[in-house]
Amino acid sequence: MATSSADNAAKQHPVAVTIVLSIVGYVAVVGTFLGLVPGSVFPDLSLRAVNRLSDAIAVVNAINVLVIAAGWRWIRRDEVKKHAAAMVTSFVLILVFLVMYLTKIGGGGTKEFVGPTFAYYPYLAMLAIHIILSIISVPVVLYALVLGLTHSPTELRTETPHRRVGRIAASAWLLSLTLGVVTYLLLNHLYGWEYIEAAAAALVAV
Repeated sequence: MATSSADNAAKQHPVAVTIVLSIVGYVAVVGTFLGLVPGSVFPDLSLRAVNRLSDAIAVVNAINVLVIAAGWRWIRRDEVKKHAAAMVTSFVLILVFLVMYLTKIGGGGTKEFVGPTFAYYPYLAMLAIHIILSIISVPVVLYALVLGLTHSPTELRTETPHRRVGRIAASAWLLSLTLGVVTYLLLNHLYGWEYIEAAAAALVAV
């Protein structure tokens, strides 16, 4: 099967493709948080809808933890096709998470932890690690994915750093997702929270 020119470009310049995709993702998230994305882009969410989205995001992230773990196990057993399917599925779940997350933030708001001091600081530490890993994992995950989609298994082993990059990406994303689920449970089910309306939603209300 012939390879398209677009595929060739991505294969020859995986770093450039990764940079472009990373910038798009960062701009979307930062713009939503700062209220730079027009509020009309997002639906006007009630607190009930925000809570349902929070639940859905936690479920998607928990499933993704299992998918990444399965993909890791399969590649260690040299089951390349299963590994590739798991990693693509994981990326699709990341996109689903991102859409729901931006919708929740842009159309509704965020919830701040309200609980005892002994729980607050561990929660804050886990949340900080979760956020930092989410930010720095984006280009690493995208780079591993671009390499995986544009190279054959043999090329990945002999011509690219896919194995090393993939290990870093999977480790960072697994920890980030796991901490995200734990902080969700602490915030939504074990302790209390205070609702903060999103910047975009507030601008629409003015």
